[in-house]
Order: sequence, then C-alpha cells, then structure tokens
Amino acid sequence: MAKKVEVKQLLEAGVHFGHLTRKWNPNMAPYIYMERNGIHVINLYKTVAKLDEANAALKKIAASGRKILFVATKKQAKDIVAEKVANVNMPYITERWPGGMLTNFVTIRKAVKKMASIDRMKKDGTFNTLSKKERLQVDRLRAKLEKNLGSISEMTRLPGALFVVDTMREHIAVKEAQKLNIPIFAMIDTNSDPRDIDFVIPSNDDASKSIDIIMTHVTNAVAEGLAERKAERQSDKEGAGEPQAPKAEATKEKTVEETPENAKVEAVAEAAIETKEVKEETPVVDEAPKVKEEKEEPKKEAAETPSEEKSEKGDDLTKIEGIGPKAAEAIVNSGIVSFADLAKAKSDKIKEILTEASSRMAHLDPTSWPKQAKMAADGKWDELKEWQDKVKAGVE
Repeated sequence: MAKKVEVKQLLEAGVHFGHLTRKWNPNMAPYIYMERNGIHVINLYKTVAKLDEANAALKKIAASGRKILFVATKKQAKDIVAEKVANVNMPYITERWPGGMLTNFVTIRKAVKKMASIDRMKKDGTFNTLSKKERLQVDRLRAKLEKNLGSISEMTRLPGALFVVDTMREHIAVKEAQKLNIPIFAMIDTNSDPRDIDFVIPSNDDASKSIDIIMTHVTNAVAEGLAERKAERQSDKEGAGEPQAPKAEATKEKTVEETPENAKVEAVAEAAIETKEVKEETPVVDEAPKVKEEKEEPKKEAAETPSEEKSEKGDDLTKIEGIGPKAAEAIVNSGIVSFADLAKAKSDKIKEILTEASSRMAHLDPTSWPKQAKMAADGKWDELKEWQDKVKAGVE
C-alpha cells in the first residue's frame, strides 16, 4: 500500500499557497484556511482528505482496466506530468489540447492511425519510393502528430477518468468530459471553480514542487490499481488451468510439507477452519459414511464457490462503451448487475434509471448497451472491441 501523504510534506512543498485574495473564487471558501498578506492559504487537512478520496477512486478505475487521461499544458506542470504518468503507462496531454479530443474521438483516432501508417510505410520500403519533397512533408507530419498525439497512441477508446492540472487553463477539456459524463479529478487553486469537478484536490497548481508531490501520490495510487489488476488476472489464469477441488487438496498437502514455518502455520490454520466447517454441516451418522461425506463436501464447496462469488460481485459494466463508473453504479443499484441482465434490459428502462439517479446522466444514450452486453455475456471480447473502435462514444 502506498505511503499516506502527511500535512508536513505538503506544507514543505508549498501546496498551501493560493492566489491573491482579489482573484479568488467564492466557491473555494470551504477549502480556504485563512488570508495572510493578501494571499489565501489553503486548508491542508482538507487537501489530505480529498487527496485520499481521489486516490481511492483512481485506484479503483485503474484496477478495472480503464485508462485515465492526464491533462497539463502549463509550463510548470508538463514535464512533471509526462515523467510521472509515463511510469504508469497512462495517456497524457502536455502540449496543446486538441479540440474534440473526447467529443470527436473517432477523428482523433484517425490521426493516430495515420501516424501508424507512416511507420508502416518506412518499414515496408514505400517511404523510399517517394520524392525528396514528399518524404520531407511526411516526416514533418509525423513529427507534428507525435508531438501532439504520441502520448495517447495506445488509448483506443474513451478514458475512464480525466485528471486535470489547472481547470482554468484546461476548461475545454473539462467541458468535453462533462458532456460525456467522464469523472473529472483536478488540482484546484483558490481562483478556480470546484463545482464542475467530481473529485477536487485543493492545492497550489502553479508551483512545480506542489504539482510534483500531488502527482507522485496520484500515480502511486494508479500503480497500485494496475498491480491489483495484474495479480487478479494472474490468479484467474491459474485457476482456469486446473480443477478447483484437486488443486485445493494438493496445495494443502504441499504447503504443510514444503513451505517455511510461517506458511505452515497459515496452512494448518486454513485446514482447521475448513475441517470445522465440514463437520458442522455434516450430519452425525455412522463413522464410514461420515468420512465419505467429509471427502465429498469440500469438492462440492470448491465447485460452487466461483459462481457464488461471481453472482455477488457482478460484472464490470464499465467495459461497455459509454458507461462510466457513476452510470455503472446507478445501473447496479437498480438490480442490473451482470452483462446478461443488461443484455435483457430495454434501453428506455436504462435511460429512466440514469435520469432518476442524476440529471447529469440524462444525456447518455444507452441504445447500444444491451447489444454490447450481449457480446460481453457471450465472451465475444474481440468482436466487442472491434465494434467499440468503429463507433463514436458507444453511439451507432
């Protein structure tokens, strides 16, 4: 688990410095501690609380497999954000924000594919057949695309969240995310409006030290989410390779004989708990039938456990294009917890659920969601991904 940020660290980094009092936004009043020498001072205790809240949400989004798009085009932040975010393999924009980056995502993807086609031309020798002037023009186009869109080349669909440094400067990105109901995380200074932001981190967004410490903790949380996802997928892969009950028995025997002392103690404790559960559930009859039931019962439990856990946990509905974390939460709360349930639901009913949950989700178009859910429920993930790449924001 990542180390929790302390108020002292934020204080040393200058996170508490706000703007001049005459430039403040009154909506930031709850996050302002005091005024000193004509400058507002941010309440760092609230910064810590809000940062922890944002990190928990970012970790969850990263663990679900969705991308988080980081936006920071100001001079003080661009190099820091590019360095930190590249370490966790997330997309970022540190040059100019391309208008329609989210609302016209299909066109942006075409530009990215153009970059890939130029690379293929250079590999297969087609590039060398062009004239000197044409090669120069293609090289310039490739360099321009790389500068503006190179960092989002692996983002094949709309991001699961947007992280912004300085919402005043990146107001177009914020508006586009709002229109598509994408959750917005942001560093908010005393001159910004926090009302349009889902996860506010009140902090100094002008000083490089302040940006560095906030981005360090944010990217650590994202890295944790990615590590959890990797571990979960690894365990699922291992579980799919062998039958559940024999694997459990083999593990018990091997663990007691071969593992170190600490692992032995844990294995014995687990075996004792399982034996106790079996004995409590097994009726007291003759000795021979009792032994037989004790052998059969664990196999039955092992066989039933995955389906029970799946029914309780449900499916990750955010894998459907157009469904964000908030929309998924509203749908799950209505009783639709799996891809199969969503495939059977009518789009009018889904629209009604979203509108009742929040007026901000009233613009969402769930027409294609049952179709996507049907493909997901049938396990046609390649077909689903291909379909999502062709359409715009999940709307045919």
